[in-house]
Amino acid sequence: MAVDIEARLKLIEEHVQAEIDMDMDRIMATWGKSPWFDDVGWEETWSGREGIRKHYEELLGAFPDMDIQEQARHVTDDAVILEVVVTGTHLGQWRELPPLGRKMRSRVCALYTFDEEGLLELERTYYDKGIILEQLGMFQDPRRPLGRLMAVLTPPFSVIRGFVRQLFRRGKG
Repeated sequence: MAVDIEARLKLIEEHVQAEIDMDMDRIMATWGKSPWFDDVGWEETWSGREGIRKHYEELLGAFPDMDIQEQARHVTDDAVILEVVVTGTHLGQWRELPPLGRKMRSRVCALYTFDEEGLLELERTYYDKGIILEQLGMFQDPRRPLGRLMAVLTPPFSVIRGFVRQLFRRGKG
């Protein structure tokens, strides 16, 4: 069966624009009968139309000003891959975090596959969760002064255990 690349690209463009427009009905219209969403950054998946809807309701509610800017597009016979930059302000509950009012900017790679009817079957996203959490104020880079302090205060037993291992290795060498 021949793959209609143009139809797939049009569907992806509609899907992304519907996300930007916060239009749940249009988002859901791009998904097939048995979809699943794979969020690699959080190691979570949502399956079925209700699971997909739940995922988007949380995401769009948490970042009501979300924007997506396409940086690159890659097309194969099996998938469409987008490299995008997602921005937004954390104004709603997300991943059990209360609204923090902080802005985030994340580079995301999204892989889309399609069902027999040409609708979305899978969206798999790859991004750096640590960068988002740092921008939201939930994580500090350990290479910076505040991050070094937090690395000691937040998980003291992990840090102490690391120092002990390091000392033990030096003693054997």
